[in-house]
Amino acid sequence: MKSWLLYFLLLWLLPGTPLLLRAQNDTTVLAASEEKLADSLRALQNPLFRSEEVLHFTLRMDVKTVLRDVDDDRKSHEAVLIYKGADGAEVEEKLKVKVRGNRRRDPTVCNFPPLQLNFSRKTVQSTIFGKVNKLKLVTHCINDEYVLREYLVYKVYNTLTEASYRVRLCRVQYEDQKGRRDTETGYAFLIEDDDVMAARNGATVVPEQALVRMDRAETAAMARVAFFQFLIGNTDWSVPYRHNIDLLQTDPLSAPIPVPFDFDYAGIVGTPYATPPPELGISSVRQRLFRGYTFTDEAYAQVRDLFNKRRRDIYRVYQDFPLLDRRYIRQTTKYLDQFYEVLNNPRDFQNAFVKQGQKNLRSGVVVKGLEK
Repeated sequence: MKSWLLYFLLLWLLPGTPLLLRAQNDTTVLAASEEKLADSLRALQNPLFRSEEVLHFTLRMDVKTVLRDVDDDRKSHEAVLIYKGADGAEVEEKLKVKVRGNRRRDPTVCNFPPLQLNFSRKTVQSTIFGKVNKLKLVTHCINDEYVLREYLVYKVYNTLTEASYRVRLCRVQYEDQKGRRDTETGYAFLIEDDDVMAARNGATVVPEQALVRMDRAETAAMARVAFFQFLIGNTDWSVPYRHNIDLLQTDPLSAPIPVPFDFDYAGIVGTPYATPPPELGISSVRQRLFRGYTFTDEAYAQVRDLFNKRRRDIYRVYQDFPLLDRRYIRQTTKYLDQFYEVLNNPRDFQNAFVKQGQKNLRSGVVVKGLEK
């Protein structure tokens, strides 16, 4: 759900001018947008994404039909979500589900693709989901290992900034309502709604139709995202194509703040289907490549300081997580060590970030992302 809210952003232009905007003159539209923003702010009281406990629920649906409906014209399907309320009694909530995603919709890639959960606005308010009626559910796809790894990447970015998507780990039973297949259980995670995330940061989501270049984004936030993507070994993102990146604005004239999502192609996750685009000249997603541009010395110093200050918190995300194989935790610790060696070695920093950023700016090569 991409909110237009208070304006339409049409074009990215002119140095020194963040945005060329045309105000929406229709007061009815403005009033509706303000009401929608107020609803989003009220939804922030929902504790769903403030808890670290695993959320257990059952999703009852025609599993076979849903999983087969993966084409571009896919439909929404009736389902029932069942969970235990605060008093221990079972709560049943009717909803509609639809397969979502790009590459993960391919049945040769994912045995169980990610889902969009669409609740009724009339009834969802009284549930654990609060007033948010649409949520993304990232499922186990291949197995639990990879979805847990991707979940932790979101948690890592949470340590760096509030301008990030909150996630809630779930344990889900997928029950076939027609009894044509066995009940399947797997880990999954819910992703915070984009408008709620934006409102939590006093901002709105920039419409996807707006053309925004990377060098027009807010400098500190853009550096943070670019260095974070290097940290996790992810090249599958693009600001101008809005591929796995959302943009926020705190007001119509402010520079956009990039917010990353979808990390299944990151080297730190290591899904078997993840391969880098040939245009980038790297052979593996584990091979780090800086996709940012060149920043000022001040911006470089600030982002280095941020990652060094948050180093212990980043490592703790993995060290304190009990559900992943300890061998993976050790491998990931070494992978993080390698990032910090580059970050804090002046020569390596110059080569990996400064020179590569200059090269990116000169070449103008923009990779839209895989299977967009």
